[in-house]
Amino acid sequence: MKEVTDKENSDNIREKYEEALCCIDEQRNSEALQLLDRCIEVRCRDPKILYARAVTNLSMGNYRKAACDLLKTVVLDRSFVPAWKQLGFVQFMLGKEEGAVKTLLKGIEIDPSYAEIYCVLGDTYLDLGEFENSKEAFDKALELEPQNPEPHSKIAMYYLARGDMKGLKKEYEILKTLDSALASQIGTLFFDTP
Repeated sequence: MKEVTDKENSDNIREKYEEALCCIDEQRNSEALQLLDRCIEVRCRDPKILYARAVTNLSMGNYRKAACDLLKTVVLDRSFVPAWKQLGFVQFMLGKEEGAVKTLLKGIEIDPSYAEIYCVLGDTYLDLGEFENSKEAFDKALELEPQNPEPHSKIAMYYLARGDMKGLKKEYEILKTLDSALASQIGTLFFDTP
């Protein structure tokens, strides 16, 4: 009898988790949070569920709550690099840049081919005024994913911070093909284009 109950419970948690992911995709964050809270009541040590709740809390601006779940996630699954990236992002957002750098470098040790983590690292270095380290991180992200608009937008902001309008213009031209909406924003702000 207990086996049936455990299986039913497991199926129910899986359904709630899947439903929560759909809510996250549809930006129905309050609903997602309620579903994930119920899942965690049963599976408090499931890194995927904790991570999903952390991402939901991030979307809602609840950085400290997100940090708690992200810390639990990396303790339970040290190889879960997206959690390291998000934890570094939260630390950065909370003004703990030095901690963010350490966290992000730990994630890079685990998977040096994860481009998104270099973008957050570059932002953190930029905030610290470590321009060479920032450029190096953004360049690595670009090397790993040259067709991803995020590293291009990050390096564009690096060029802007450095006052390098030629570099900004170059990235603007690239972004026109990768993310026209973002390119339009940059063009409108800096190049007098409609």
